[in-house]
Amino acid sequence: MAAETKTWRATVLTLFPEMFPGPLGVSLAGKALSSGLWALEARDIRDSATDRHRSVDDTPAGGGPGMVLRADVLARAIDAAELSADRPRDRPRLLMSPRGRPLTQSRVVELAAGPGPLVVCGRFEGIDQRVIEARQLEEVSIGDYVLSGGEIAAMALIDACVRLLPGVMGKPDSGADESFSHGLLEYPQYTRPQEFEGQPIPDILLSGDHARVAAWRQAEAEALTRARRPDLWAARTKDQKRPKRPTDG
Repeated sequence: MAAETKTWRATVLTLFPEMFPGPLGVSLAGKALSSGLWALEARDIRDSATDRHRSVDDTPAGGGPGMVLRADVLARAIDAAELSADRPRDRPRLLMSPRGRPLTQSRVVELAAGPGPLVVCGRFEGIDQRVIEARQLEEVSIGDYVLSGGEIAAMALIDACVRLLPGVMGKPDSGADESFSHGLLEYPQYTRPQEFEGQPIPDILLSGDHARVAAWRQAEAEALTRARRPDLWAARTKDQKRPKRPTDG
């Protein structure tokens, strides 16, 4: 008997569950969601408040502007989500935060291969550090800038994962030759018309010589990466210069 396949599920803890599915409900992600290739659960953090005002925040200890999301309320929200039926207990717990580690394609691949994450969307001035530590939240950033909350960042992370799930993209190898897949930015793409405003498609792409086309694309990807992302290029160069470990023979 074949092992049962569990559906990849993203659970989002947010103060604005009405924001979901949002963009995740259209295009590739939306079609996959409708067909059951993945599941989305948006839970309101306020449901875990205990007072009649459904309070979730308080003033920062030590003073300062803004408000901070309370540790006790968020901890209850996380625990309630984890106790729900059919939720894997070992799934990643992520906190979308500008101070987190940058989200990379390699991390996306890992998340897509797992059961699906629980994602906490921050608001206000931040979240009480004690709940981050007590519930072992992995802080993740999608860039060096600050958003009004973690919802848009969570959507970006989930979309990046969903497109890698089996059956979501038309061809299994559709995501194999993209930016970051091999430590490089993607090469330029062209299609019809053959000439646009005086600019033709590069002749080599029309040559039918697959080896030359592949070499051209590799060279273009390397040139773009050197020019636009010297950090990626430096990391790739360093990795290529690293001595190979001898294999056991």
